[in-house]
Amino acid sequence: MKTENKNIEEKILHPANGVVMLVINLIILVAFGFLFAFGIRQAVDKHVVAAVIMIVAACIGMVAVCIAFGGLKTVRPNEALVLTLFGAYYGTIRESGFYFVNPFCESNSPVYDKARSAAIKAAKSKSDDMEVISVPTRKRVSLKSNTLKNEKQKVNDGMGNPIVIGTNVIWRVSNPTKAVFNVEDYAEFISIQTDSTVRNIARLYPYDVVDEDNDESEKTLRGSVQEIADRMEEALQERVNVAGIIIEDVKITNLAYSEEIAAAMLQRQQATAIIAARQKIVDGAVGMVKMAIDKLGDEEIVLLDEERKAAMVSNLLVVLCSGKDTQPIVNSGSIY
Repeated sequence: MKTENKNIEEKILHPANGVVMLVINLIILVAFGFLFAFGIRQAVDKHVVAAVIMIVAACIGMVAVCIAFGGLKTVRPNEALVLTLFGAYYGTIRESGFYFVNPFCESNSPVYDKARSAAIKAAKSKSDDMEVISVPTRKRVSLKSNTLKNEKQKVNDGMGNPIVIGTNVIWRVSNPTKAVFNVEDYAEFISIQTDSTVRNIARLYPYDVVDEDNDESEKTLRGSVQEIADRMEEALQERVNVAGIIIEDVKITNLAYSEEIAAAMLQRQQATAIIAARQKIVDGAVGMVKMAIDKLGDEEIVLLDEERKAAMVSNLLVVLCSGKDTQPIVNSGSIY
């Protein structure tokens, strides 16, 4: 039989002031204390029935007041208190302060439950090298901004080349009710969804432009980092809406070819850079040679036939395009 998950609508509570209820409880507790003492006095005076009634009533009252003290709750700024009553959702307190709620209400926090379970499991193992696990002392849902450092993972880019990519995600809980009841562990949930989103988006784009003749507007992982990070943010936000989480920012912190192809890709990039540099040198050299020949002809400094022009062009191109310093040969005789 298939059952559907029912999303719980958030119910904001505005409970009684905790300070007022604390004073009232203390006054009632003192009153029951006097009643208990008066019952003892009645027992001494041999009024047994009245003494029993007073002592029993005082004991029941003091137990009830002690239970009522459990309804005093504090909520700090940027925290939320999600309450259940006998297994049913009771409400959420989002404003900071000192409050009094039904003492039988239970606080809920997946982060607290997970840390406590891990600490108990580590204590049972009693291993000497176990890491110290800190357990939160308060079962509250934090509404503060958190940073998720997504570890480097190897994925294939749009060309099928293996690359290593890592991201940082800044997120916060905006709906604590959804975060507690719609997913098992919202912190682990966003970590898994981040891994999946980064992998799915990264494989849609090439790491870099392979063919320089392609459209320069094509987006690449290396050349369009911010645009692709924005798309990751949008995709991740759609995935975590069910958990009441807001994605504030996604940044790509690490991007490189995988080790097995990094050397080959570096040679390709170096070859591309050398070719581009040589092409620019040749274009500049041809312009300088043309300018020199035209200037010599226009000012009639020297008249050269086609054969001499070709020799001059060849010599000038060698001098201008050479990667090393050239050694000139001075002709002291006639050039003819």
